[in-house]
Amino acid sequence: MTVRIATWNINSVTARLPKLLEWLESAKPDVLCLQELKCATDAFPAEAVAELGYESAAHGDGRWNGVAVLSRIGLADVVRDLPAQPGFLAEDALLPVVEPRAVAATCGPVRVWSVYVPNGREVDHAHYRYKLEWMAALRDAVREDAAGERPFAVLGDFNVAPTDEDVFDLAAFEGLTHVTAPERATLAALQEIGLRDVVPRALKYDRPYTFWDYRALAFPKNRGMRIDLTYANKPFADAVTDSYVDREARKGKGTSDHAPVVVDLDL
Repeated sequence: MTVRIATWNINSVTARLPKLLEWLESAKPDVLCLQELKCATDAFPAEAVAELGYESAAHGDGRWNGVAVLSRIGLADVVRDLPAQPGFLAEDALLPVVEPRAVAATCGPVRVWSVYVPNGREVDHAHYRYKLEWMAALRDAVREDAAGERPFAVLGDFNVAPTDEDVFDLAAFEGLTHVTAPERATLAALQEIGLRDVVPRALKYDRPYTFWDYRALAFPKNRGMRIDLTYANKPFADAVTDSYVDREARKGKGTSDHAPVVVDLDL
């Protein structure tokens, strides 16, 4: 059985809906993990994707976050939020808010989590500490599936570049988030429980970046980062026949600033 699984930070599913539907028709993923929906759960365009044969499990609050899993091979055992997911206590807030950043589902023979890891903002910001706490909760949430025999993966926008090679110029990130040792240590912690980084190939240039800023001609100059990742257990990773960054989907007006990452499996 061949299965195509993809992840894409869509950067507003409402604004990018035509792009999303076009890509679903052309790439034909069996499962698609989406991040940064920027819409409430009940506002997710479930009917539009259903017309293309996809069931959907969305989780959003209508503001800046939101995640979803789309599947045309079944959708079961949906879980929204990590079991011990921390909340973020914003300035002047009385209580922390548990943001919609994680949703899991079993899709045919595989189980996936779609995650949108907190950005971190600045190294000395409370959001950075929240990011590290969130990643620790993710590790604990997926530990059992990571060690299991069912193909399993965590896919999404991790907001961390795993290595120096995953940014266009390390000097440009000096003192900034996404490349710090504590952030990268959270990825190493996922590997310690049995998950592997499935590194895709680039369709152009020599590095498989997945994100390019809208500003300063970053995309045509290929000043990017690899932060959209797939962390898979052994049964999933051993079944991978190909993985690539669909850079073509980042081209043109009205696109997300992220490109989809596609993983093909032979199960």
